[in-house]
Amino acid sequence: MISIALYNLKGGVGKTATCVNLSYLAAQDGYKVLLWDLDPQGSTSFYYDVSPKVKAGTSRLFSEQLDPASLIMQTGYENIDIIPADLTARNLELILEEMKSSRRRFKTILHQLEKQYDFVFMDCPPGFSVLSENIFHAADIVLMPTIPTTLSVRTYEAVKQYFAEKSLDSSKLMCCFTMVDIRKNMHNEIIEELSRDRKFFANYIPYLSDVEKMGLHQAPLAVYAPGSYAARCFSDLWEEMKEGIIA
Repeated sequence: MISIALYNLKGGVGKTATCVNLSYLAAQDGYKVLLWDLDPQGSTSFYYDVSPKVKAGTSRLFSEQLDPASLIMQTGYENIDIIPADLTARNLELILEEMKSSRRRFKTILHQLEKQYDFVFMDCPPGFSVLSENIFHAADIVLMPTIPTTLSVRTYEAVKQYFAEKSLDSSKLMCCFTMVDIRKNMHNEIIEELSRDRKFFANYIPYLSDVEKMGLHQAPLAVYAPGSYAARCFSDLWEEMKEGIIA
């Protein structure tokens, strides 16, 4: 099983759209996929039109009162299950700070899922926190969607510095460009600059209205706009990712 955490220090970078579309493409390839919506906003859960079935499930899971199987729900798509977000996810900081074995707890939960799934995609909240550090330790890959802007360069450097300061495995950090407008010189210049770091995939997601319409359709792009350029870009990104992460 490969666990992929979709993360960025800042919000509004296309993290959830990337998580929803890559998970769907993995399922279409025949892999058994679990989505885990760790963001209290619950955007991934909204796109897959699933609400939690257990009250306070997230906090009870991390407090060792439940196992993950009790929270897993089916989506309307073959090979994709989901642990939907609930508002108690906002309390994870306090729960993890109180647990001496918090880092092991996250890994333990993922370990319990190994025999059921090929991929776990985690939609993570933004920011540096006890939760994000635990995610960085537990996940196999930390995929960071990045808009090619000046602020994003600073964000990317801050995340790299955080990994170094916390002695985290920097080889886990992988990045992809999102909301790209190749008509803008700044976007092209920043893509060229950051790509030198060899952390970024060559394929990128352009800034297109089809991606923004995901909220209207509550579905991955390949479902409501399968022939669109945006859907093809996500497919190309997924194919490139597979080459790098699947032995």
